[in-house]
Amino acid sequence: MNNAQMNYFQEEDILYLAISEGQETGSVELYPNVFVELNDKGELIGIEILEASKFIRDYILETAQVKLLSLPVAMVPFRASEKVPQIAK
Repeated sequence: MNNAQMNYFQEEDILYLAISEGQETGSVELYPNVFVELNDKGELIGIEILEASKFIRDYILETAQVKLLSLPVAMVPFRASEKVPQIAK
């Protein structure tokens, strides 16, 4: 995987990560609009994300929401006049 390359095709909004060289002989949809490309041996050679900007935006928002919902109670938003909450270590 040292030779992995990432390309973004703006007009089509496609993000492509080339894992290795080789001819694609098949693909599998892992997630809506996310495909892995396989060679004739069934080895991963690339990952293609359609509607990439939407996928990345949604993924980041979902991840942020999960992290925010998992924060300790001390991290509930505070008023500017209050001291910044400290997290116990």
